[in-house]
Amino acid sequence: MDISSFSVDNFDMKSWINETLKNGDSDENIENVLSSLVMKLQLYVQQVNSALEDTSQQVLQNLPRVVRDTETLQREAITLGEKMKIVKEEICKVEQDTGQSMVMPERLDRLKMKMLTAKQALHEADNWTALSADLEEVFESGDMESIASKLVSMQQSLNILANAPDSEDRKLQLEELKNRLEALASPPLVQALTSSSLEDTRRFVRIFKDMDRLDRLPEYYHKCHRSFLLQKWLSLVESEQDDGMTNLMHKFYDLLISNWDEQAKWCGRAFSPLPPGTTLARIYVDILGGRGGAKEPGPAECVDAALRRLPSNEHLSFLLRLSESTGRFSADLSSAINRTCKDCLPSDDLLLSLACAIQSPFVTHVAKYSQLEQAVLFHQLSNLHRAGDDISEYLHSLVHSIPRVFSVADEAHQRCLSFTHGCGFPGLVSALGAYFESYIKLYGTLLTKLKVSKSNQEDWNVFQMCLTLLQSVGDLLGHLKDLDTELTQSLLTTSKDLLYTSEERKDPFLRYDVLLLSANGQKELKEIIESAQQGNSLLVQPITKAQTLWAEVYSTTLGAIYTPIESQLKQVSKFAPSDGIARRHVGSDVPDFGFAPQEYITQIGQYLMTLPQHLEPFLSRDQASTGPPPWSGCSELLSALDGSDGVAGGLAEALLSGVARATCKQYSELILGLHSLGSDAARQLATDIDYLGNVLEELGLVLSEPLRQVASLLRLPAEEYLTGSAGCAPRIVAAVRQLRNLPSTS
Repeated sequence: MDISSFSVDNFDMKSWINETLKNGDSDENIENVLSSLVMKLQLYVQQVNSALEDTSQQVLQNLPRVVRDTETLQREAITLGEKMKIVKEEICKVEQDTGQSMVMPERLDRLKMKMLTAKQALHEADNWTALSADLEEVFESGDMESIASKLVSMQQSLNILANAPDSEDRKLQLEELKNRLEALASPPLVQALTSSSLEDTRRFVRIFKDMDRLDRLPEYYHKCHRSFLLQKWLSLVESEQDDGMTNLMHKFYDLLISNWDEQAKWCGRAFSPLPPGTTLARIYVDILGGRGGAKEPGPAECVDAALRRLPSNEHLSFLLRLSESTGRFSADLSSAINRTCKDCLPSDDLLLSLACAIQSPFVTHVAKYSQLEQAVLFHQLSNLHRAGDDISEYLHSLVHSIPRVFSVADEAHQRCLSFTHGCGFPGLVSALGAYFESYIKLYGTLLTKLKVSKSNQEDWNVFQMCLTLLQSVGDLLGHLKDLDTELTQSLLTTSKDLLYTSEERKDPFLRYDVLLLSANGQKELKEIIESAQQGNSLLVQPITKAQTLWAEVYSTTLGAIYTPIESQLKQVSKFAPSDGIARRHVGSDVPDFGFAPQEYITQIGQYLMTLPQHLEPFLSRDQASTGPPPWSGCSELLSALDGSDGVAGGLAEALLSGVARATCKQYSELILGLHSLGSDAARQLATDIDYLGNVLEELGLVLSEPLRQVASLLRLPAEEYLTGSAGCAPRIVAAVRQLRNLPSTS
């Protein structure tokens, strides 16, 4: 039995028992196993006790000897301490006795060191003179290795003669000699760099290293390789007329990628230990970011020249194609740098400068992105809506243009993300605002035409066109709000990649806010992001204009529906104290059922009953819609227009309700505006109002409370007027009493 686990610090008795029983024979009786286990443990305990007793006996036997050894060590330690004290005293005495005698040897030693230094200085001075005398002959021979070797020796001599009175003159003399050697080495060095001769370049690396001018070599390489790349660029520019600007940049980008891979390897071998990535990155910054030369155009100038040859509506598509090619080049170059310069990456500042140089052709165009996008949007808008003077054709064109209008807006959104990587959102919002405002003006033009064509007669064609226009503007407004939500979400998502804290380290090639935007552009982008984060609408101006247009179209539609009713209601103003049917019953007691609705109110009733037939297509459209109807986003506008608390049904119900309210309001105002009414004429008007109430009830509507009170007051007998008018509005009670020439009693 293994009992080693008993010595573990975190021994768990329960776990040990369970493990031991689990490993036992399952066929045995558990009681037998436990008995055997207890017996084994008792035997182990006895063995441990026996071993413990033996160990204790040995310790007791050896304890006196250990005590004696300890006392002996203590006495020896005390003796050693006393001896060390005596030695220390003797050392102090020797120092006091011999201190004066050591002054002279130390003085002689210092004198010796000064003499040796003077000797070496004289030797180096003599060596400097000899080297200076021989150097002219070596310069004449043109052996640059020998010249460099002698200059190294002169540098060593100068280091020793640093405190000499003429050390500054010697330093200037040495620098002049180094300049002569560099001037001598420059032509063959340029030749070696131009021909990419590794052996010759390494020879000049050794020479410049000996002169302590190794850092000057990248300057020579920069000039030579820049000239090489510039020649390649200019040859491509000359062929632009055949290939086009996009192909030109694509070829140049491919050349730069392959050139980086080749030159990074070559520079790593030729200029070791200088890092090749830094030198190459500076050359690429010069070629891509600046002008090609004093007279030769660089990439940015060539892009601008190509744009001048294109119509304005094609500028953005051209820049987008070029931007896609530039984006691929930027990613490929970043990969090439990481691949070839793993241990010696250029600094982040230099990489950022390189990334800025790559994107430099687009900076000015991103700044005016709004104008570029507007040129595209307005060109497409002109192709979307082509209608003549015919109103129905104009309306049909507008209604069917909405899906394409918003498809164009979505395309603009995608262009913004592709071309500006989200940095152009302020320009996109501005362009879309102008685009939709121009589109909304088309609706305004149509509305003006509808207003001109509207007459006082029933013109169901105009009525139907107004309804169609109202639905279309509601649809436009709903799409605008959806687009605004989509743009806001896209902006907030993009902002996570554009805005970052100073503690975050971001790939310089992906810092598009710095690469593409000026300081003012970055400020505008930050402001629009903060506005979106606060929940503000991006398309606030076009949405507001669409809401205003919807309200105007609604009022025009309601007016078109209400015009026939208004013309009939004007007959109420012709009522006299005893007029119409009432005149046939003068002096007779005619019951209420003896009065029939007059023609003007029956005409209004028949017209109201025909309205659902004309509104039925729109009623069905509202009910069949799986989502919210187009007008649903205008409920607040509708409530503000007619003063209602909202409309529960669809647009058709809203219009019917609006016509009913307008009819009741004008009817009551016309009645109360009469000079006077006889008893029978008042009962006749009450009968007409009841007829209107019945018609409205058939339509699922009710009379307005003021008109209901007018009908009730017109029907009251004169003697019951005071008591029967209780609960009615005081203004209406007074007006009807005056209208009926009833006495006023308190």
